[in-house]
Amino acid sequence: MKTGEFIAISCFMAFIVINGVLPAHTHAGGLIDMGYGSRGGSMGAGVARSQELIQPIPISFDYDIAKIELGKKLFFEPRLSKSGWISCNSCHNLSAGGADNLPSSIGHKWQFGPINAPTVLNAKFNLAQFWDGRAKDLKEQAKGPIANPMEMASNHELAVSVLQSIPEYVQWFKEAYRVEKITLDNVADAIAAFEETLTTPNSRFDLWLKGYNRISQIEQEGYDLFKNKGCIICHNGFGAGGTSFQKFGIAKPYDKDTQTIGRYNVTKNEKDKYVFKVPLLRNIALTAPYFHDGSTWSLSEAVKIMSEHQPGVTLPDTETNKIVAFLQTLTGDQPSIIVPTLPPSTAFTPKPNRN
Repeated sequence: MKTGEFIAISCFMAFIVINGVLPAHTHAGGLIDMGYGSRGGSMGAGVARSQELIQPIPISFDYDIAKIELGKKLFFEPRLSKSGWISCNSCHNLSAGGADNLPSSIGHKWQFGPINAPTVLNAKFNLAQFWDGRAKDLKEQAKGPIANPMEMASNHELAVSVLQSIPEYVQWFKEAYRVEKITLDNVADAIAAFEETLTTPNSRFDLWLKGYNRISQIEQEGYDLFKNKGCIICHNGFGAGGTSFQKFGIAKPYDKDTQTIGRYNVTKNEKDKYVFKVPLLRNIALTAPYFHDGSTWSLSEAVKIMSEHQPGVTLPDTETNKIVAFLQTLTGDQPSIIVPTLPPSTAFTPKPNRN
């Protein structure tokens, strides 16, 4: 199949997927604010742009407030870790684009993790969680780090017993889930409920999609290049990514990291070696370093590497700079979070263990 035919078919399939997703999010997430208006733009422009393969992040959803508030406390709760020091926010820092800005995260006893921590912002738009997609959703993902010996290094029974020993948590779980005994499923569900609220709407690009003139000529040219070079094939949908698994190194083998084999760990299928979940590009300017191995700190360098290894295109600096300019328009409103005050431990709370 010729490259042009492949890109056309892929774009068409991506468009079908996205338009299949939109009604689901409208139903599950409440209202999608299309925001068309005359100030700074026109309804006609917004309607035309509604067919783009990247779509504006929905503005509002219907949420369970009790679960969200409980999940927020658990997201910042270091006592879920063996050492009593590491929380979800340690690796997915909400002050730093939902990531930790390290090549790989620092876990229990200062161990370095094997892979770059993806952002938690807009993670609800991923088709699966983790680079290899081993967790089907945020709830399943939330269980993993607690018991991972290189991350929080606790175990599920111990983590639950810590929460069960604290009267405030017992009461909050009772209010949110109508249970007397805290369960791991409820812990993960509450964390996921909070993480689902961590979306970043109203980026300048989203406003442009809605018909407002919020991006420059250079940025629009960058978006045109982003589409024409084939980047849009993988980076589409609400999150500008996260909707598919792709091999890293289609046109040119990626040789910086040959040890991390990605989706193969889940499927054991040879064709899935070096296949990873396509990362979200939302807020990409905030989440360096880039790629699963965190090997590249420069967004310009990341664009060049991707163009060489995926579609097999060598970009001149002028085109690279335009694409980077476009990517910088994807930074949206960051979640405004008041860090919760956590309840104190009791005499029955298991003590931290740094060993």
